[in-house]
Amino acid sequence: MNLRLNSEFGTLKAVLMHRPGKEIDRLTPYNKEFLLFEDVPYLEAMQQEHDYFTNLIKQTTGATVFRLQELLIQVLSDEKLLFKLMQQALGRSGMVHLADQIIGRLSTAECAVALMAGVKVHELRRKIPNLSAGELMEYAFVIPPSPNLYFQRDPMAVTPGGIVFSSMKMEGRQREADLLRSIFENHPDFKENVNCIYPVPGHDNPASIEGGDIIVLSKKAVAIGNSERTDEKAIYHVAKALLAEGTIERVYEVHLPKKRNYMHLDTVFTILDENLALTYPDALNAVLQTSLYTLKEIKDDKVHIKREVLNESLLTVLEKEIPYLEILHTAAGNPDYALREQWFDGANVFAIGPRRVISYNRNKHTNRALRNLGVEVLEIPSSELSRGLGGPRCMTMPLSRAKI
Repeated sequence: MNLRLNSEFGTLKAVLMHRPGKEIDRLTPYNKEFLLFEDVPYLEAMQQEHDYFTNLIKQTTGATVFRLQELLIQVLSDEKLLFKLMQQALGRSGMVHLADQIIGRLSTAECAVALMAGVKVHELRRKIPNLSAGELMEYAFVIPPSPNLYFQRDPMAVTPGGIVFSSMKMEGRQREADLLRSIFENHPDFKENVNCIYPVPGHDNPASIEGGDIIVLSKKAVAIGNSERTDEKAIYHVAKALLAEGTIERVYEVHLPKKRNYMHLDTVFTILDENLALTYPDALNAVLQTSLYTLKEIKDDKVHIKREVLNESLLTVLEKEIPYLEILHTAAGNPDYALREQWFDGANVFAIGPRRVISYNRNKHTNRALRNLGVEVLEIPSSELSRGLGGPRCMTMPLSRAKI
């Protein structure tokens, strides 16, 4: 597995996913906004829906599904890495001094759960009766939870040139990216094949970028959304690294409106085949400016790139990179249904092969329009999964696809 992808739709061979766990049960009506949720899902039903999704991928593609929790437990056998991650997780509460005690009392599997689902003072006291928690109340988090972990697309991105490890915009999600980077740089199945495109070595506070903003347009081009979660500075550094690596010739910076329904570029459009894209109708009208990065020269080991403001719509950029492009709008363009289904990520389907996608069953008008174009649509239940406001693409991190 070379951990490089040259398309968004090549037949899926391997994917990383996370089954929602105890971290979801940490959500309450009072903390959900702080934890970046707009609702409180029912965990058991959510797990049933996610299991259906996972099994559908296995049965229809034969792809290997890697589970985040299993991989994390495996790399935590490295005591130094475990100690490092535990200290980082405890940093926010100021309880770094508890790392040794926690590791000494919890099993490796329990440590993995703690890093994902968090730990409260009263829970830790069961393991450490003489716990010194300072001024923290019994129900305060010693380690905060990461309920967004089931959205595996955000913490990293696999590109034709290598891996972008995200620098998450929201502080509460940064540990997700740290966990994934720790896994890929240390797990024997992956570590020899990691070509890190971002962050840039030596940059202690890298600019924000998230995996949902990165889309492979073609073998030679990548688009990155300049969104509420991804900064221009990060796009510049990613473009520079990709162009220097040599596989990619063009990197497009797509300027998105700073609105909730344009959170990431992949909430706006998805490529389903070499000449078919699914998009939210308003997106093509709202995105009126793009910038193009190309390689200028590499001289004395220094990489020089140039940036050109195109003042072109997203549609024009797509038509340049995708010959004979056909655009399908969510809900076939019906404004009322499109608005409703975009709220539940109608454009965020997961391509498991050319013109073969997995979609939420609730987006019935979009699914019907896809089928009318000859796209095979496999539906998954979505009453609870959709409450996090992310679609099937958001929940999956493809690691290997058939080359196009």
